Amino acid sequence: MTEIARQTGLTTQEALAAQKLHGWNELPVVARSGPLRVWLRQFSSFLVLILIVAAAIALALGEKVDAITIGLVVMLNAALGFVQEWKAETALASLRKMLSPQAMVLRDGQEQMIPARDIVPGDILVLSPGAKVAADGIVVRAAELQVDESVLTGESVPVAKDGGKSGRNVFAGTSVIAGRAEARVTATGAKTEFGKIAHLTGSVGPKTTNLQNKLGQLARQLGTAALLVAAAVTGLGLLLGRDLAEMVMTGLSLSVAMVPEGLPAVVTITLALGAAAMVRQNALARRLQAVETLGAASVICADKTGTLTENKMTATQVWTMDRSYDVTGTGYDPAGHIAVDGARIRAADDPVLAALLQVGLYCSHARLNREGDHWQMTGAPTEGALITLGYKGWCDLPNERGLLAEIPFSSARKRMSVLYQSENETSVLTKGAPEQVLEVCTQVMTQTGVRALLPVDHDAILQAFHDLAGQGLRVIGLARRTADDKQMTEEALTFLGLVGLIDPPRSEVRDAISLARAAGIKVIMITGDSPITAGAIANQLSLNVTQHLTGADLDKLDDAALDDLLQGDVLFARTKPEQKMRIVSALQAQGQIVAMTGDGVNDAPALKQADIGVSMGIRGTDVARDASDLVLLDDNFATIVRAIGEGRRQFANVQKFVRYLLSSNAGEVIALVVNIAIGGPLVFLATQILWMNLVTDGVTAVALGLEKSEPDQMRQKPRRKDTPILGVSGVVTILVFGTYTGLSSLWVFFHLMDLGVELARTTAFTAMVVFEKVSVFAFRSLRLPSWKIGWFSNPFLLLALAVTLTAQMLAIYWPPLQTLLHTVPMGRDEWALIALFALPIFVVPEVLKALGLRLQRT
Repeated sequence: MTEIARQTGLTTQEALAAQKLHGWNELPVVARSGPLRVWLRQFSSFLVLILIVAAAIALALGEKVDAITIGLVVMLNAALGFVQEWKAETALASLRKMLSPQAMVLRDGQEQMIPARDIVPGDILVLSPGAKVAADGIVVRAAELQVDESVLTGESVPVAKDGGKSGRNVFAGTSVIAGRAEARVTATGAKTEFGKIAHLTGSVGPKTTNLQNKLGQLARQLGTAALLVAAAVTGLGLLLGRDLAEMVMTGLSLSVAMVPEGLPAVVTITLALGAAAMVRQNALARRLQAVETLGAASVICADKTGTLTENKMTATQVWTMDRSYDVTGTGYDPAGHIAVDGARIRAADDPVLAALLQVGLYCSHARLNREGDHWQMTGAPTEGALITLGYKGWCDLPNERGLLAEIPFSSARKRMSVLYQSENETSVLTKGAPEQVLEVCTQVMTQTGVRALLPVDHDAILQAFHDLAGQGLRVIGLARRTADDKQMTEEALTFLGLVGLIDPPRSEVRDAISLARAAGIKVIMITGDSPITAGAIANQLSLNVTQHLTGADLDKLDDAALDDLLQGDVLFARTKPEQKMRIVSALQAQGQIVAMTGDGVNDAPALKQADIGVSMGIRGTDVARDASDLVLLDDNFATIVRAIGEGRRQFANVQKFVRYLLSSNAGEVIALVVNIAIGGPLVFLATQILWMNLVTDGVTAVALGLEKSEPDQMRQKPRRKDTPILGVSGVVTILVFGTYTGLSSLWVFFHLMDLGVELARTTAFTAMVVFEKVSVFAFRSLRLPSWKIGWFSNPFLLLALAVTLTAQMLAIYWPPLQTLLHTVPMGRDEWALIALFALPIFVVPEVLKALGLRLQRT
């Protein structure tokens, strides 16, 4: 660009030509799933496909009732999944606030606001405090420009941009916090640094959750088993001379009995209810399975800035020649206080502290404003922290008219000075880097007054500075002198003290990390900030760290060395987006289920690579939210731990009702197979099987999915990634329950055959329903007896039992259902027989679990 262009910017015609060449200043729009695609996605499950095929076969055989019933279940499952996923997509759309829609540019020689998407290379951006940089550019003119680049780099300290080699480039998505500048645009849209990281995020392919994989595997196994058993039984019946049509219907009945028709709907309802519960706790699941996957997390990789910390600079320590002060409170809320040896102190009680606070308050352009119950800071974070410190010390607030002159901060001088007129005197007030402030000091203030600055004092100040910096604090030196001549000169100043600042950890994070550790979950900090600062935050959070590693160190390690390193407690600092992805991939290669938290665009690739990406809803960038599976609406790290508990509850409940449903189905299958093998009439009709599986079992299983968390849930280690939904113990449980209920119902059937096949079939049918209702108590917990978790802790289950048993009564005694289900009324003797066989199903599991609990304690 020529010097004239720098002064006047592009003309309208030049901007239009550049727009045609370079396109709009926006990232490529992520192809979002429309309502039709989200709807069709609900039919991709293998279990759902099995149900669709079963409905088609039933329809082809003329069994319209069966076909309609199965179809209704499939549509219910699809509707539930669609509502939740579409709600999540629309909620995310309302969160979009990454880039400012407007930007100030210099065009045709005039400053004008234009849509950010209209910016083209060659434009001159006019930058001022509070503005977001709309495109990458090179600073051509600057006055004390400072930019917050934490969204790109994770670095919490603002970066000075003076147009020289030390700070020429500004980047899209970053924020101006102080100063003013003009920058020539060099890249827009996908060609910006922001865009490049977004492209890196897009390079990570789609992922499926652990629960999706397990349910898919279970569906394939059930589908294969159903087809094989149905074919074998049909063939066996034909070999025994049974009627072809009868055996085809029997095979269909077996297929229906083996495939738990209610399972997809129950899973969807359970996950949807869990997702709704998490929204009430400020966590939005973009996919139903997201929370369950988080429940399996064995490692949480947490970004520091804005996730573990508040992203608000806060003064925590003050040092003077003869006193050290602690400062309470965080952020820009002045509710805290200053203390010496535990005793609160104010400016009026301490002349040195009063002078130091006055410099911090008056030598500043930051402001604090109260808006309702919240305090808002405008200006540079460092100055905001010093203003807040002054409020905490009850220092007199400055008079804006008292500011007479200023020597602004520069990266060369690293200090700022003002000439300030108070009621009693005129003073030069200076703050900046301690070494640079000491350069212009000849005196030091102590509790006994002002005296000459001796070499020993100089060494003590530098030692205090290094001690504070070693704690990860950003250290500011403050000084002053009386200027009776009202001359603005930085010389012969009196050194007052040092202030240590840090971006403090969120108050709830320490307890959340402790809970995660108790649950066997490892927390690893991965940040773009310095290792010293990151280490200080880790120490405050009681996060176990034995080794610090920077991104440069990481690049020197091969995969084997990184794998060994990740076995210990390590902290990663100064990391780049691709390095975060590598860390996540290395953990996944170990078989870990990795949750990654973050809010910046620099976190987005790792968020998408992780098994479960968790982004921040308030401060989080558009790209980070798009890459995540779970959005924290309150940006609260502690919400993650609550979500882990919810996820563990969900998986445990999925295991419970899967075993419950399959145990029920196994009893039906065993009764049918044995009955056919011995040549008896059908013990259950296809319509009755559908009634058991869809109407009675389905409702009960949904209620079982609402079981509360077990008492020791968050003291258990994370489950292994290869943990099956069933496992050997699950299969054994299913076979035991299935064998007992199947043979019992079959015995009842043949015992009553002399009274008529319809009464025998009705009683066997009702017996199986009652057996399945009673057995649900055995599945409320797979380890604890019902008295341990509370008999009435799940009122939904008790309601479901009442509803389903009432429905079964109607099926026996209400004429329309009698016709549909081919039942006849039962007498008192039949009910007594059913109760006799049902009692062991209730008692034996409770006794066994109580004995197991006692053995664990001994």
